[in-house]
Amino acid sequence: MTADVYFSDFRARSRDENRGMKIQRLFDTAFGDVFSEDDVVAVKVHFGERGNDSFVSPVLVRYIVEKIRESGASVFLTDTNTLYYGSRHNSVHHLETAILNGFDYAVSGAPIIIADGLHGKNQRTVRVDGKHFSEVKIAGDIHDASGMVVVSHFKGHGMSGFGGALKNLAMGCATIEGKMEQHECAKPIIRGDCTSCGACIMECPVDAVCLEDGVRIDYERCIACMNCLDTCENQVFDLDWEKDIPEFIERMMEYAMGAAALKGDRICYMNFLMNITPDCDCVPWSDQSIVPDIGILASRDPVAIDTASYNLVNQQPGHRNSLLEKNHGVGEDKFRGVWGDVDGTLQLRYAEGLGLGVMDYRLIRV
Repeated sequence: MTADVYFSDFRARSRDENRGMKIQRLFDTAFGDVFSEDDVVAVKVHFGERGNDSFVSPVLVRYIVEKIRESGASVFLTDTNTLYYGSRHNSVHHLETAILNGFDYAVSGAPIIIADGLHGKNQRTVRVDGKHFSEVKIAGDIHDASGMVVVSHFKGHGMSGFGGALKNLAMGCATIEGKMEQHECAKPIIRGDCTSCGACIMECPVDAVCLEDGVRIDYERCIACMNCLDTCENQVFDLDWEKDIPEFIERMMEYAMGAAALKGDRICYMNFLMNITPDCDCVPWSDQSIVPDIGILASRDPVAIDTASYNLVNQQPGHRNSLLEKNHGVGEDKFRGVWGDVDGTLQLRYAEGLGLGVMDYRLIRV
């Protein structure tokens, strides 16, 4: 079986070729008959951490909102609260961050609903048939929406290699408890020599780190938010890349399966291959992109669209003034060039094995 993936590059020499027009043509071609009157459609975006500016712009999201409204459906923008204690851990801070990052109604044209509620506890349980889970915990308002457009910024990710539609489904549609379930197999370990500076203790939201004959982690308390790993300047903390990360990716894909299954044939995917940073949009900065901007993809298949996105990125020459340390050549794996310990293609293979989609695709220019 082969899935259709529609693609528009970013070349433009006229008004008809601007990015808004490209988005509208992609939507009409790929999703023209998906939504109808009385549907309530969630547009699943990432509002970006405060300090990050590489997320998909609300100016571009507005074109998707307008196309959904043309069908007679109601539409809202949504995301879920974060496991880590940043600027989007509860709905008040999340909404403030979204507005500061430009997702005001006047710009995006749609209201915002944080789908898992004030403290991430608005959830529904969805049955899945996975190796790690028999049920997953999905945000209540994503569960209750009659349809969804998953809008993803395709970029690198330190624990999954890259993040696109599949990760947006998996981590992005899960409640805080669901995020913990995905992360709990990949908790930090101690590998370096601690200088007892105490920075990790200050950053741990659940008091799981202490200084007793060096640094110690209380794994019963640890929620795997990775604050200690990100904070430590001495690289004391690490992950078990060979054992824990493959299971983490598998857990994510089982969550993605649960989120996608809710919508049947009323779910669509758009990937934006621009500002392709080495990190996800959860970090409070935006690093230099690792390859040039490429274009926008649309598909009904999350595995196919991420496979196509991954291949298109690798077909580009790598930016040498970036975090990309190797694999700069055309055809080389750019994400392994940044995150050498992580094979991001495990996402694609495992998701295909779950029946979430197919890696075989036909790229159709629009």
